[in-house]
Formats: sequence, C-alpha cells, structure tokens
Amino acid sequence: MPCIPGGRSAALSILLAASLAGGPAHAAGVEIAGVSVPAALSPDGRGLVLNGAGVRTKFVVKVYVAALYATEKSRDAAALIDSDQPRRIRLQLLRDVDGKSLDGALQDGLRDNTPAQELAALKAPAERLSGLMAEIGAVREGDVVDLDFDARGVSVAANGTPRGRIDSPAFARALLRVWLGDKPAQASLKKALLGN
Repeated sequence: MPCIPGGRSAALSILLAASLAGGPAHAAGVEIAGVSVPAALSPDGRGLVLNGAGVRTKFVVKVYVAALYATEKSRDAAALIDSDQPRRIRLQLLRDVDGKSLDGALQDGLRDNTPAQELAALKAPAERLSGLMAEIGAVREGDVVDLDFDARGVSVAANGTPRGRIDSPAFARALLRVWLGDKPAQASLKKALLGN
C-alpha cells in the first residue's frame, strides 16, 4: 500500500513542524563560552524558560556563564526582581574559584545595589549566604551553582545538591539585584540576562 508510507511521512512532517512552531530559539538552548545552556528547566515540576544568558568576566578573565530562568520571558529587570513567581540564576563556572571569593563577589553586589538601611536589616540573611558559600567551598571549572528564587526567599544548590534556604523575600530581591540592579556586577551581563 504505497499511500500508507506517504501518509505516515506527511503526518511526521506535520508533527515536526508543530513541535518547532515556537521557533528554533525556543526549541533548543544556546551555547555560550563552550557551555550548553538549556532553553528550559523544570525544577520541582515547575516549568522555567531561559530569559537570557551571558558571561561574567573580571579583569578580562571569564569567570562563569550566568543564565536567568523565569516562568515567562521579560526584559523588565524590576518586574523580574519583584516577581513572586519562581526564577533561577544558574552559574556554571569557567574556572576554579574558592568559596570565599565567590561569596565576596556576591556580598559586594549586595552592597552596591542595596541602600545602607535595608542592607543593615538584611545582615542575618547575608551572613547565612556567606555560611552556605563556605559550606560549598571551592567550586571547580564546570561546577554549577543554582540560586532558586520564590515568594518566600532563595534556595542554594551546588551541582544539583541542595545546600540550604534563606527565607527572606527582601533578601531574595536584593540578591537578584546583584545581576539585575542599577549597579549590576557587569552591565553587559545584565543586558544578556534580560535577553537583549
């Protein structure tokens, strides 16, 4: 029956076209600095899509690839920071970094993007973050650190292993401002995370 193979082929073509209807940018991830960045994640069964990704450099040295995931794409930094919906910042290391240096960079970012009075009120959560970074210790090239943000605060994981939570919505917003605030760690990385 020659019509069956042809029919099957046509059906497969239609299915393939339907699966790619979102466009190739949505169908597959991207590669940045040799790192494969998935187009979507499903932590705890929640679907997150890649908002944007880029490279963090310091003194021309590539430190990590950062990727921002959210429930829906947005170019509005303030909306992403203030959202109650799940978001994730994924850091994939491009070189070895000791935990103290990584924490120091996060703490610097907090100070740069948080008013002094608010920062003082967030002292305990900031110290908790330092403790979690100390527990993680040195991160090696290829290691992944995930920061999961939700309405209650932020969770920290290293290479897929949960390390702890910081239950403070205000601190979660402050931590996201390290990358998305008015004085981000790197302006070009902020633009990349916002999909620009």
